[in-house]
Amino acid sequence: MDYKKLMYLFAVPVLWMAACGSPQEQEEENPYFTADEDQGGLNLGSGLQAYVVAEDLGRGRHLAVNENGDIYMNLREATEEGGIVALRDTNGDGRADEIKYFGDFGGTGMAFYKGNLYASNDSTVFRFTFSGDNLIPDNAAAPDTIVSGLPVQTSHAVKPFTFDEQGHMYVNVGAPSNACQEQDRTKGSPAMDPCPLLERHGGVWRFDAEQVGQTQLEDGYRYSTGIRNAVALDYNAADGHVYVVQHGRDMLHALFPEMYTEEESAEQPAEEMFRLSDGADFGWPYCYYDPSQEKRLTAPEYGGDRQRAERCEGTEAPVMTFPAHWAPNDLLFYTGDQLPESYKGTALVAFHGSWNRAPLEQKGYFVAAVPFENGSPTGTHEAFAEGFAGVETIEAPSDAKHRPTGLAQAPDGTVLISDSVSGKIWRVFYQEDETMAMK
Repeated sequence: MDYKKLMYLFAVPVLWMAACGSPQEQEEENPYFTADEDQGGLNLGSGLQAYVVAEDLGRGRHLAVNENGDIYMNLREATEEGGIVALRDTNGDGRADEIKYFGDFGGTGMAFYKGNLYASNDSTVFRFTFSGDNLIPDNAAAPDTIVSGLPVQTSHAVKPFTFDEQGHMYVNVGAPSNACQEQDRTKGSPAMDPCPLLERHGGVWRFDAEQVGQTQLEDGYRYSTGIRNAVALDYNAADGHVYVVQHGRDMLHALFPEMYTEEESAEQPAEEMFRLSDGADFGWPYCYYDPSQEKRLTAPEYGGDRQRAERCEGTEAPVMTFPAHWAPNDLLFYTGDQLPESYKGTALVAFHGSWNRAPLEQKGYFVAAVPFENGSPTGTHEAFAEGFAGVETIEAPSDAKHRPTGLAQAPDGTVLISDSVSGKIWRVFYQEDETMAMK
């Protein structure tokens, strides 16, 4: 018998009874919605609760959840066991009881599309297929190659992706550069103008979601450009657009100390959220966004003086900005029903955390919630989940015990978050507390 179907038959009446009982009765009758006593070490928004699904899995990146609830996480580096970890809950409490590894590569991108698991390393997007209710894909040892030959570089090499509803796959190809200098991150090195990296980097490329054997040069279509590196991207079904949150440039003070103080460099440029469209240009490397002036300016490498903006004419404005150097590493538009209705359409952003805000304290290291309506943010971001770092003051990323990296929505509407330090996965859910229920 299919144990997942059997679990579902038993779970439905339990969930119904839990909805009618007190929070204490819910905990006793339904362990799936029973939080860890310390909420998995997290601080959460009102009514949100959490528990640890599994930990010590390896340096986790992006997540994906199958229709039967099985969880998959890409690892930054493959271990002897494999580069993708698969987790299954066999007793209905939401925690992983069965953990297996497969694949001989590590990477970042991971998502399900039409029942198949897609995963990427730094040059290739693969597809894994399943039969029945198997945890491990049938072709785990030899997955289909959907796209290969993507450029590999020493920085910003990851190739995350997302899918739209028209059969397209969108892949980030980050720029191996800070600001397209001849000698990267070198004071006094001139900028390349025009920037040749934009031919194959610094944008999002579109591919057929199911055709095998594609390459960037022969089959890829440069959909949007001028994006330094977009590890965080997702398709928003509410308005039919792909959105990304960019990693902004660095080193304004180090390269131009006569123009920027260390403190100003720590606060600039903003991390920008973009709504992609065919042919859109978002300005990198010629421009950066100054949050103090709330506008995009010409980069100093290209003649900028903190006032000029001529190189930014014709570029698309961000739909929202975030403080500098927070390192957005995943984006998820919430479409489920488990969280309150106010979360429907909300953009969740996992901020991996900064390394370059000295002499100021490092920031980020949390998951933000951005309310959306009709394709645009309707307010400022709020904290969805905090406390990953486990310390009050973060002077360097190595101080953080955990760093949020991946987000996924389970079929039941709960939200999963991955960690890149030791490989921890949390499940976040909503449960109205007793005091609120009595009002």
